[in-house]
Amino acid sequence: MTIRWHHLILPAWLAASGVAAAEPSGARVSPSVKNGLPPDARELRIGDPAPDFSLPGVDGRTYALSDFESARVLMVIFLSNHCPYSHAVEGRLEQLIADTKAEGVAVVAISPNHPEAVRLDELGYSNYNDSFEEMKLYAEARGFTFPYLYDGETQTTAKAYGCLATPHVFIFDGDRRLHYKGRFDDSRFPDPATVQTADARLAVEALLAGRSVPVPETRPMGCSTKWLSLREEVRAVDQRLVDREVTLEAIDADGVKELARNDSDRLRLINVWATWCAPCVQEFPELTQLSRWLANRDFELITISIDDPKDEPKARAFLEKQHAVPSNRLQRLLRKEGRTSTNFIFTGAKVDALAAALDPEWPGPIPYTLVVAPGGRVVFRQAGRLEFDELRQTLLHELGPYYTTDRR
Repeated sequence: MTIRWHHLILPAWLAASGVAAAEPSGARVSPSVKNGLPPDARELRIGDPAPDFSLPGVDGRTYALSDFESARVLMVIFLSNHCPYSHAVEGRLEQLIADTKAEGVAVVAISPNHPEAVRLDELGYSNYNDSFEEMKLYAEARGFTFPYLYDGETQTTAKAYGCLATPHVFIFDGDRRLHYKGRFDDSRFPDPATVQTADARLAVEALLAGRSVPVPETRPMGCSTKWLSLREEVRAVDQRLVDREVTLEAIDADGVKELARNDSDRLRLINVWATWCAPCVQEFPELTQLSRWLANRDFELITISIDDPKDEPKARAFLEKQHAVPSNRLQRLLRKEGRTSTNFIFTGAKVDALAAALDPEWPGPIPYTLVVAPGGRVVFRQAGRLEFDELRQTLLHELGPYYTTDRR
């Protein structure tokens, strides 16, 4: 699994899509931004016809509403690569498809998000961003058995359906009239045992049996739709990060030992580097991107420079150029712990003392990277240039791709 950082900074629009302009009769136009919808979006009412669409799928096909005309029941569900709420329902969605496919139920999933409207720190639950190319990788990795379509370029379909979040479910009968809209079920966790009310399943079963849907509308739970209009807000967040002051503090072997012990409740990545180390300098930008990616997770990037202490201004200037600053969330946590920095310069004369304090298995070369779980358990170590694909997968495995019932 690979996350392509250049897509996050400048997404490649490889899949322009057109959407049919048919407007559902009876759908009400939102007069202003309401429930997070843009002014030109609509909210479907129960009984409205399904809006048509023409969207590219990850399988290379272009899909329209007519491609599902033989289905007795059609579910249109908005999903996304990055959202843990979406991740949590995918297994239950696949089970529903398996249970009802023979009865004439069709499911089509649509990603509504514009990649440039997704902040990097919103991607911390996934190895994938919301670009069309990454949708292909995500669908393959997850083994999707249903069409997965891209609407992020124009977002016309998301506006026509009134997509508030991912996931957001719309269920239509054989005449393509809306009978249910809202959440998939009442759990945000992946474990099926946490579900008490399987709303989408109940709606599908009711329609197949010719009954009225017991609860036709529920509140969708999930990550808000990333409308293109949010792009400037994302850029403003990036600029505030650029403008933040960088700190660099002195540290001795005892201080390093305390960091490696990791008495915090966060996963801690410790990187040893120097301005005179070419591989260190080359990989550092991706380390700061990694830190931003996981800014909303229980994660902390710590850098330890082994530049000569008299070269502290040079090390500080490099860190400023890289914008190596902790997130607002992490800064608040650090203040509670009596800390002010995540960047350090080693003041001891002997690097052996640093190695003994940090990790006795460190063979010597830099860059050296250590990932330590709470309590000091080492989950990753790498001497020399990092393989970031492997590192990201290790971090995501430790942190998990879902919201969990035992989150700290």
